[in-house]
Amino acid sequence: MRQKLGNTDQAADLVQDTFIKLLQTRDELFGIKEPRAYLTSIAKKLLIDQVRRKRIEQAYLDGLSQMEYMLEAVASPEDQMQIIQAINQLCKALEGVSEKAQQAFILHYLEGYTHKEIAERLSVSTKMIQKYLASCLIQCYQNRQDMDACI
Repeated sequence: MRQKLGNTDQAADLVQDTFIKLLQTRDELFGIKEPRAYLTSIAKKLLIDQVRRKRIEQAYLDGLSQMEYMLEAVASPEDQMQIIQAINQLCKALEGVSEKAQQAFILHYLEGYTHKEIAERLSVSTKMIQKYLASCLIQCYQNRQDMDACI
């Protein structure tokens, strides 16, 4: 893991997350013939999720850095905190959709691309872009309802 991540701390975190996931699925462990392969599979999936999350976060951070001067001029510190919290909620909501759906969402809603431009860029149809965006919006809506239920 250290070699793939290039960072000992991140590798340790990923290993810990892998074992947490393993403990959460312990009822399913009895039929596993290759425990090492199973652990590797869990770690790979967690690594993919982590990479996806970082891509989304980076896209938002890039967007925020471009608009930072506007935030400072217009938004109070409380407003800035609400914006950051909203971005974090959005990141969590988008974890449940595919990587292409995440890319379509970012390109459309943050960077202003049209459906046609996104379709060309992702090599899919415009109908598929509509489905991607709909799935993202559904995830956001469901996440919002879950957040409201917790409050």
